Amino acid sequence: MPDTLLYAIEVSLNGLMAGIMYALVALGFVLIFKASGIFNYAQGVLALFAALTLVGLQQGQIPFAHVINASFGTDLHHFGWTLPAVVAIALTAVVMVGLAWAIERIVLQHLVNQAPIILFMATIGLAYFLEGLGDVMWGADIKKLDVGLPQGINETIDAVTFNAFGYGFFIDNLDIIAAFVAGVLVLALTLFSQYTKYGRALRAVADDHQAALSVGISLRFIWVLVWSIAGFVALVAGIMWGSKSGVQFSLSLIALKALPVLMLGGFTSIPGAIVGGLIIGMGEKLFEFFAGPLIGGATENWFAYVLALLFLVFRPQGLFGEKIIERV
Repeated sequence: MPDTLLYAIEVSLNGLMAGIMYALVALGFVLIFKASGIFNYAQGVLALFAALTLVGLQQGQIPFAHVINASFGTDLHHFGWTLPAVVAIALTAVVMVGLAWAIERIVLQHLVNQAPIILFMATIGLAYFLEGLGDVMWGADIKKLDVGLPQGINETIDAVTFNAFGYGFFIDNLDIIAAFVAGVLVLALTLFSQYTKYGRALRAVADDHQAALSVGISLRFIWVLVWSIAGFVALVAGIMWGSKSGVQFSLSLIALKALPVLMLGGFTSIPGAIVGGLIIGMGEKLFEFFAGPLIGGATENWFAYVLALLFLVFRPQGLFGEKIIERV
């Protein structure tokens, strides 16, 4: 088999793995959009906040330590103990549920029946607030996240492909785990949305807040529930991305790459988030591989957005999104 074809296959596989990582973030956007009809700008920051909290709890770091030290002249940093990864993840999940309750209590309950642009602007403010809160609580330095997930090249795949083609494929173990976790999340969220009472209530709230209230659906409960689930999805995405590249404030920028994923898959489709992520991930890697040398490289920075623009022109609802027709 020609070397170029082998390289292209390896690039495609790594692109699919990268797409899964994008899709993990996009899932949170889909959940919030299905419940409120708005694009939650804060989802990327939720992943950052969850990862920061997980690292802080795991390392036994004292929240607001540098603020306390500056105010009282102390030298506090850590409690002197560390937590097992499982315990730290469980506590972080509790924190994200508490954060969802606080968001509903402080922000969302005052915005019932407001225009979508108002809700969208509220999520922008929430994003910057959470980013600042994470900085104040845990500090702005880059943190290493280690929850025991295997990383590095998968030796089995490398050996099998080397024996078959004379060239070993480099596939990261963390990417394989991310793909498995994303598949489980999509299955669970799809079953929840389609076959549970709360899933049907979530769709009713998305269609019409006032009508949902009139049939006895608690809008406050649904919003707390969906923001809690989105917070859990953000925690999973934060673990995967933080384990891969460290926990740093640029982590919140992955929300920007999730936007074209949503445009391709559809803002209302949970499986569409995965399909859109796979298309974006593999597409940008292959385009960089074949066209990058011809046009100067760095195509991964803009390829996804150009593809999303084409979808907006020819199929604005995405591959799996619902086509909404409004009568005026």
